[in-house]
Amino acid sequence: MAVNGSTSVSRKQLILSALCKYFSLDPKSLPENIAGDEVTSLYSTVLKSAKNGAAGELKHGVVNWIRYAEGFPTDSQACSGALKGLNETLADVSVLLGNGFTPSEADAVVFAAVHSSVIGLSNSDRQKLPHLLRWVDYIQNKVDFGDILEKIVIEKDKFDFRKLDELLGTKSAGKVEIDSNAKKTVQSAKSADKPEADLNTKKSDAGVKAAGDEKIISDKKADKKADKKATEEKKKSPETEAVEKDKEVSVSLLNIQVGLVRKAWKHPSADSLLVEEIDVGEAKLRQLVSGLAKYISPEELTNRHVVLITNVKPGKLRDVMSQGLVLCASNEDHTLVEPLLPPQGAKPGERVSFCGIDGKPEDVLNPKKKQLDKITPHLFTDDKGVATFKGIPFMTSAGPCTSSIPKATIK
Repeated sequence: MAVNGSTSVSRKQLILSALCKYFSLDPKSLPENIAGDEVTSLYSTVLKSAKNGAAGELKHGVVNWIRYAEGFPTDSQACSGALKGLNETLADVSVLLGNGFTPSEADAVVFAAVHSSVIGLSNSDRQKLPHLLRWVDYIQNKVDFGDILEKIVIEKDKFDFRKLDELLGTKSAGKVEIDSNAKKTVQSAKSADKPEADLNTKKSDAGVKAAGDEKIISDKKADKKADKKATEEKKKSPETEAVEKDKEVSVSLLNIQVGLVRKAWKHPSADSLLVEEIDVGEAKLRQLVSGLAKYISPEELTNRHVVLITNVKPGKLRDVMSQGLVLCASNEDHTLVEPLLPPQGAKPGERVSFCGIDGKPEDVLNPKKKQLDKITPHLFTDDKGVATFKGIPFMTSAGPCTSSIPKATIK
């Protein structure tokens, strides 16, 4: 019996089932309790079985997407943001990983993870996610999921050849040609009853008129093309505008890194501020000023790992230089505030990544463009406390960054 995504089975079991379908494996051939394994170990076991016992090389990109699938949000707001982010990722590619049009195991696993969310989308919501829907339709027709996932019915637009005729001008051109031939026939019939001299005069006049008509038609066509081009330049489709707007707020602009607080003390002239020296893998420690004095003591902050933005423009806060921004989670009324926590094993200086979002960070953010102000509204923790950008987890080599505060804003 088909199931709607992860509503009837555990997320890991769903990932396992998708991998088995992709590699055409019988789940009974795998260890009995494999679904309880950590996802990397689970993938390794499946890969080994798919290669007939030979240890397969774990692909870093696949592992990241499997972790993305495992942490795909169930909260409606976070889920909506994650689907939008996935739609942006798929704008210029046919598959998540792989060569050309060949899906990888990452595509199969992510498809299984998002299935229940996509199948429940309204038509209006689906129209906002054209790249995602195109990918969903492609994957479900390329990978045989059998009866573990119900097929998603996707309505496809029928091609209107009349619009193509209008665009190419073939209808109007045909009409002009018919009208021209009809006029020539009438003029020939009338001319047959006239004296030869009069006929020559008429032919001359007709020639001048025809030349004039052709010029008028040509001018009208040129004007029409010019107007159409100007209209297209002025008016961009909502999808194009959305893509350009999303580029402006891409989290890839930020250089978000793991840091280790080596020292922290109270700001000499502001009770609400703390000063920290943070190791981000550079030759010198970075000095930051943060508004955490009400929520955490300098002693608690010392030797703690944090997540920080290191490409904000340096500046003084109450006469003390600050060279970054410590990212913190906060509940709705700001009574609880705490720095985000990288997973154990993440190294100072390591850059936080977001599955499916590539791009080089700005050397220094431009305060006049208000890039940070546009990005931070999309930073929040999900219902499990995982830090995300539009539902996509903050990932390190050791796993996602987290907070003890679920559904929190991050600034």
